[in-house]
Amino acid sequence: MTPAVPSVLYELAELLVRNAVPGVPDAERANALTLSSMLLALAAEVWDGAAENLVQENRALAALLGDAAAENDLRLSVLAAENARLRALLIAAHIAAEQAGDTARENAIWAELLASTERRKLSVSLV
Repeated sequence: MTPAVPSVLYELAELLVRNAVPGVPDAERANALTLSSMLLALAAEVWDGAAENLVQENRALAALLGDAAAENDLRLSVLAAENARLRALLIAAHIAAEQAGDTARENAIWAELLASTERRKLSVSLV
């Protein structure tokens, strides 16, 4: 998720503190609480699926790259670091495919990028 769940939670904590102060207009408080509720629900959704999405994506990227995805540690930070490593390799592979005119490889890379986008969709996604 961009922004990451922890930064959203920090922002929500600040928003809640600001709205706990007496004298905040009712309309402003209602707006802030509604936004907070929606963001907390989305953060919960992202958090719940984060490990599964990263494992699936890392496996798909590793298969596409002929690499091995490290899955011995399922902490989100470790999975995300592995994802970043594989994505860096994917960028290099994409550049190489473009330069070589390997459209089949380019199409496979684009297909995985599309699949990755689909995996990351939220329940409120409009498209």
